[in-house]
Amino acid sequence: MARVALVTGGTRGIGAAISIALRNANYRVAANYNVNDEAANQFKTETGIPVYKFDVSDAASSASGISAVEADLGLVDILVNNAGIACDGMFHNMTYDQWSAVIRTDLDSMFTCTRPVIGGMRERGFGRIIIISSINGQKGQVGQANYCAAKAGVIGFAKALAQENANKGVTVNVIAPGYIATEMVKVIRDDVLKSKILPLIPVGRLGEAEEIARGVIYLAADGAGFITGSVLSINGGQLMS
Repeated sequence: MARVALVTGGTRGIGAAISIALRNANYRVAANYNVNDEAANQFKTETGIPVYKFDVSDAASSASGISAVEADLGLVDILVNNAGIACDGMFHNMTYDQWSAVIRTDLDSMFTCTRPVIGGMRERGFGRIIIISSINGQKGQVGQANYCAAKAGVIGFAKALAQENANKGVTVNVIAPGYIATEMVKVIRDDVLKSKILPLIPVGRLGEAEEIARGVIYLAADGAGFITGSVLSINGGQLMS
């Protein structure tokens, strides 16, 4: 039977590309979302991938949502922790609500979504946990203290969890995208994109969501069992480490 994959934030942008790529690789895919019902229903209609609405920043909501996924599709073998938000602003002007909203969604979700599935993965002797971080979690970015803290935090989480589960057949890895041509980036003015952003990217272009998805497919495979605790940077050469 095909392995079951859950993608949080899986109906738009990078998450949608990941969900589709996993489906095309013959996984049974569930795509999570929280807010945009219209976009989620359109995604479901166009792809045939079932969607599940729950709030990854809330432990009870996540546990209930994941239970629904497993009741419908089977136990989760591959978890892609992709859901995230940004609420930018200079730190000296940032409110606690701006800080907390990003930390809850982008970092607390590592607990709320991983905790319900990790036990079963360990018992079955197989699991793939793939976390979508960001180049800004590696290098920092002005106006994103909350986002950078969360995206750096997920890297530390992954390295610890990878060590705890390496002998149980469960791998934990991170993908850190650079600037990807998603809705969030496409709203940047064209002159700003050309003068301020593209010159920083050695390959001279934005990345595509499908390029991140191909990294997920690689790390999710049964044959990727010797890769754990790693950070795969997909950023066009903008940051080399």
